[in-house]
Amino acid sequence: MRTAPLLLVCALAAAAALPVAGAAGPNDARWKLRPGAQGKLCLDCHTGQFQDVLKKASVHTPVRTGDCVGCHNPHAAQHAKLLADDPSKTCFACHDVVPKAPKSTHKPISEKGCVSCHDPHASNFKFNLVKAQGDLCASCHKGIAEGAAKAKVKHGPLAKNGCGACHNPHGSAKATKLLSNEVPGLCVGCHKVDRPGFAAKHFNYPVAKSRCTSCHDPHGSNKKGMLYDRVHAPVAKGMCSQCHNPAGSPAALATRQQGVALCRGCHNQAVNGMMDKNQIHRPVAEGSCLSCHNPHASPAKGMLKGTQLQVCGTCHEDSIKRQTLSPTKHEPVKDGNCTACHEAHSSNQSLMFVKADMTEMCGACHDWLKHSSHPMGAKLTDPRNKNLHVDCLSCHRAHGTEYKHMMPYASTSDLCTKCHEKFSR
Repeated sequence: MRTAPLLLVCALAAAAALPVAGAAGPNDARWKLRPGAQGKLCLDCHTGQFQDVLKKASVHTPVRTGDCVGCHNPHAAQHAKLLADDPSKTCFACHDVVPKAPKSTHKPISEKGCVSCHDPHASNFKFNLVKAQGDLCASCHKGIAEGAAKAKVKHGPLAKNGCGACHNPHGSAKATKLLSNEVPGLCVGCHKVDRPGFAAKHFNYPVAKSRCTSCHDPHGSNKKGMLYDRVHAPVAKGMCSQCHNPAGSPAALATRQQGVALCRGCHNQAVNGMMDKNQIHRPVAEGSCLSCHNPHASPAKGMLKGTQLQVCGTCHEDSIKRQTLSPTKHEPVKDGNCTACHEAHSSNQSLMFVKADMTEMCGACHDWLKHSSHPMGAKLTDPRNKNLHVDCLSCHRAHGTEYKHMMPYASTSDLCTKCHEKFSR
């Protein structure tokens, strides 16, 4: 009966003799590695995978010096790969590369972390990049890279030094789009505005403080002077005074008229046709052509300020975001082809659709007769709303939902029983 307390005392004494993490100082002999074991001890087990790593051109300093525990906990961790902390926090402990108050941050860093671009151990490319800089940037910015490669007129800094000549790959405290400085400050660092010929090339207009990228493609172009590939006719002909005040006037860059009144001078018939429709796009109704179009030059069809996804997303951000979160992608939205379903300026159809019959419009891409045997058309009224008839939008949401097949409900039965109530009982 007296042995139990004695055993407890012995057990407590033995436990007290054991080393406890954090209880001993760094010089405690119980915790010391054997001489020369730092790093080498890890390689005793991880030999195969690191033999080739250490031979690469760019080896991460902790790996080269054998400081594996600089990033990893040797015993246990709450993070994958025994990392001592969250991956990005581990990197930022040594690499203070993102500005404290950035105007722009590289998306891979904010969403996926440093290892989306860098190999944490070693690489054959500078800065431990997983690919050569140009190839790495092109893996996300494919359209820009392909355009620059095909361009007849190359931008010198990009051709010689790559994307890093103008962009900071991590973040910028000074400018948007990761630029090391905002335009035109960045451009005039190389293109001196006081050099002979600068004014003449711009028809003597005072453009030294204007945004260069409103006319020029910073990555490369097929046009002389690196103008965007689509140039507004007055600009292409050097007829700036057709829209602006004369070059020598006090307000030379001001336009002769404001808004749609200026555009009507050339596009009067088109503007009148837009205004005759039942549904008018708000920028058109307000005469704000420059909300969507660039008046000088553009990389996009129709002189748009960017891709349709960018331009339409400026106002319709919710529709674009809904598509990104949807497990089933609608091709026109995913590809940024908004005008496949909607008119850009005006329409006689609701929601500015290109056609009145929804099944006919969807049928241009989808053979709905083979898709479903459910009756649809003007003769079948939607029981949820007597003012509507059954069509594709009765069961699907064109911009996507959180459910598969762009359905508004999680399951087919949930969808069907909204109309067919007797089957839900």
